[in-house]
Amino acid sequence: MHRDSERHKLFSRRTAMLGGGKMLLLSTLVGRMYYLQVVEAERYSTLADENRINFRLLPPPRGRIVDRFGVPIADNQQNYRVVLISEQTRDLGETLARLGRIIPISDHDKSRILRELRQNRSFVPVTLRDNLNWEDVARIEVNTPDLPGITIDVGQSRYYPYADETAHVLGYVAAVAEGEAEGDPLLKLPDSRIGKSGIEKVYDLALRGASGSSQVEVNAYGRVIRELTRNEGQPGTRISLTIDSKLQRMAAKRLDGESAAAVVMDIHNGDILAMASTPAFDPNAFNTGLSETQWNDLISNEKSPLVNKAIGGHYSPGSTFKMIVALAALEKGVITPDSELFCKGDVTLGDSTFHCWKRGGHGSVDMATGIYQSCDVYFYEIARRTGIDRIADMARRMGLGDRFGIDLPGEETGLVPTSAWKEAVIGGPWQVGETLISGIGQGYILTTPLQLTVMTSRLVNGGKAVVPHLTRDLIGKDGEITPRPPQETPDIGIDPSHLAIMRKAMETVVNDPRGTAYRARIKNRKYRMGGKTGTVQVRRIGAREREEGVIKNKDLEWKERDHALFVGFAPTDAPRYAAAVVVEHGGGGSKVAAPIVRDILEKAQRIDAARPGISTGTVVAGSDQQDKG
Repeated sequence: MHRDSERHKLFSRRTAMLGGGKMLLLSTLVGRMYYLQVVEAERYSTLADENRINFRLLPPPRGRIVDRFGVPIADNQQNYRVVLISEQTRDLGETLARLGRIIPISDHDKSRILRELRQNRSFVPVTLRDNLNWEDVARIEVNTPDLPGITIDVGQSRYYPYADETAHVLGYVAAVAEGEAEGDPLLKLPDSRIGKSGIEKVYDLALRGASGSSQVEVNAYGRVIRELTRNEGQPGTRISLTIDSKLQRMAAKRLDGESAAAVVMDIHNGDILAMASTPAFDPNAFNTGLSETQWNDLISNEKSPLVNKAIGGHYSPGSTFKMIVALAALEKGVITPDSELFCKGDVTLGDSTFHCWKRGGHGSVDMATGIYQSCDVYFYEIARRTGIDRIADMARRMGLGDRFGIDLPGEETGLVPTSAWKEAVIGGPWQVGETLISGIGQGYILTTPLQLTVMTSRLVNGGKAVVPHLTRDLIGKDGEITPRPPQETPDIGIDPSHLAIMRKAMETVVNDPRGTAYRARIKNRKYRMGGKTGTVQVRRIGAREREEGVIKNKDLEWKERDHALFVGFAPTDAPRYAAAVVVEHGGGGSKVAAPIVRDILEKAQRIDAARPGISTGTVVAGSDQQDKG
């Protein structure tokens, strides 16, 4: 009996537990059914009526670009747009006509608007005009009762406050072309913009940021009923450049009206403090959309406003190359600083005559005199003794004929010829006459203004292989910022005493009455500069013209005038800045280019352009051409 009683109690407990479990499961099921059928009834009723939830991408703010002191030079600004929802107006033609009496709407815009209205559903907003000013917005708002279906929408648009003055450094953004949106759904949004040139292109991925998303409930016709969730995404990376916007704007204005380029650099760490190329373009116009006329004007301009001449222009260096030849001659030991050569105005090689820029010659010339009076005959001779291959080796150590990998597209290498190069490319042996022409920086030799700036920096910083750059930090493809480490500047292996001779001669070029750039000197001794002039012919001067008198630049067509060059550094007692200017068909280097470098270097010193600035780290021509110095 006792055993039966125990068995009965065990069975009762199990029955109770099983029954309790069933009741719990039943309660859970009933509760879930109540939640779905009562609490969420309206939601699921809507979804059941062929509705769905859409995920929409939200474009993040594009990253700002600032100068070394945090001044915005590429920013985002509010973009006021007037949009139309066609289902909210009875007479589309009348509504557009009324709007046209308030703000101008071109025939091209009307055609686009009608096309988009046909392609889109009637409840989808269509942009009629964007980039409206405040007066336009006010007039539209006042007339809203007479403009059914028309509203003002506010978005963001890329804005360049200094426009053409920073155009070639920053580049521009424009609408995404077919094929560019592959792999990134963000670029398929109607208002998306992508970097097309300059910094905007090189760091486009980092500047874009990461898209956000919006989850919206829409009905069967695609009309938005409500927004369920919203994620704003990740703003683009804030990029800090080494540029000083004050110096940049001054350099651009100083070149205004010329087809020219200027570069200013810190000779010790490679910071590019200014890089200007003129004529330029307004990058804001690319963002809003160029007309066909505007585009044709840009591409047909003989002064090439779309080319960044500072890194993409090829120029014979002219007499600015003479320090390279002198260093190569000293290193080979074919001449000493005190060795004198006689210049009678020309030198003969075979049946060819090579002229000095100074008719009648310079007389007895040593190395320093050869540089500060820019004697061509002196450099013909020392180039002949040195040979093209030794000259080329020195040029490459000084930064010529190479890309530096600067943070911009379109950087060119230039050309430093050698005997092997000519044999391989042209298919003939190197001639001694070509060495003479190379001795004054002409013939096959081609450089860029950036390379000339680097050359000058290495001449006066003690022979250190400084490399230029435009960003203050290292920027990864994903936008990650890491501080730029101190630059390693290995020695390029030039005797310091030889560099001292070059530096002293360059000081004399500017600050001695006998120098070719004396009139362009900085008179304030605190800011004194050194440098070297260069004038490069772009046409052949025949024997008859030499006999009758060489035609002056002012009497020639623009494209037949000499290029004007100057390289300089400052201050002379403790060099910090190097600069190079090339003015296409500008005339004499001493008259045209040297005063520009003078003004830029004096400005750089007065504003102390190379001071540290902020720290980022947060995401928010022919072979017979002559040179007359």
